[in-house]
Amino acid sequence: MTKFALLAVLMIATSAHAEGTRAELDALIDRVGKTPPDWFKETSLNYPKSLDLTWPMKPPPGWDNQKNVGQFVWDVVNPNPSRWREGVKLMHHLLTLHKDDPDKRERAMLTLCHMYHDLLEDYARAAFWYRAVGVEKDPAEYARSAVILAECYWRLGYRGEALKLLAKTPPGLMHATLLGSLGETDRAIAMALAETNDDPYGSATLATADICRLAGRYPEALKHYQTVLDIEVPAKNPNGWLLRNRNRASANVTAIKAFELFDPKSVPDGKYVASSQGYEAQVEVSVTMKSGRIADVAVTKHREKQFYSAISDTTSKIISKQSVKGVDTTSNATITSEAIINATAKALAGRTNSN
Repeated sequence: MTKFALLAVLMIATSAHAEGTRAELDALIDRVGKTPPDWFKETSLNYPKSLDLTWPMKPPPGWDNQKNVGQFVWDVVNPNPSRWREGVKLMHHLLTLHKDDPDKRERAMLTLCHMYHDLLEDYARAAFWYRAVGVEKDPAEYARSAVILAECYWRLGYRGEALKLLAKTPPGLMHATLLGSLGETDRAIAMALAETNDDPYGSATLATADICRLAGRYPEALKHYQTVLDIEVPAKNPNGWLLRNRNRASANVTAIKAFELFDPKSVPDGKYVASSQGYEAQVEVSVTMKSGRIADVAVTKHREKQFYSAISDTTSKIISKQSVKGVDTTSNATITSEAIINATAKALAGRTNSN
């Protein structure tokens, strides 16, 4: 089954089981998780001969992506979609090699969770491996992973089960952001605002603004984005996260003001180009309009490295919604996803035609 066929099946499952039972969710995850992907057998086990498969818990000093497994995944697998399946194959190989080492097996399983969720958008298999680690049994211990597991449940069409798991998970910004995506806007805002008491770099305030924006509460979003922009930047050695958050807030304010100015149905046919700040640099997007509809959104230039599935996922959501309003960002690649949304808004509002 191809990735697109699997997504189609999951979309059908989502529609058919929007209020499905726990037993149905368990059966889906168990059935899919225990079955290798259709591409698994044909995928080669491809890694450098120099890679240290003993995978020490603490790598030696220095960065060497041809020796250290974690650094190989970060530098070589994550930024290269053509290597994603090979990354999965490598993790299964490491599971076998370290079958008697619980700590290394857990690390391999959590890396598999990341690959299935962040890269391949295979939410059933991601959920299977999160459960194998024990995330659902101890969501307090695995708080970050528990939020992602809850997202898997939601993506599979089991919103109620997602909320039940979140109820057992400690609060935090990831938790609040997912609540916002689930439509629990007031709860999400309250949770994010609780984190702003100690927020020198504006991260919690930015998350609050993002939740308001997703819900279409633009005046509130603009107010919180402005709060981030009002944080004083030291003249010497400014914090990198503060600068990045201010850049994001500025780009989001521009985008909100931009998409208030246009109706896609009024945009003439053609290709429109604009860019917005991503994690590494500007992300350029080309938007094709045809007969009053968004026919295509393509990322034409970027320097992002850890973009995961954001490029394909976010562009597909914009086309599906025929709007940039209410498009939720891609987990663990929020900044790249946000840049695509903002660039699309700017392209259509500014109507910078590439023809």
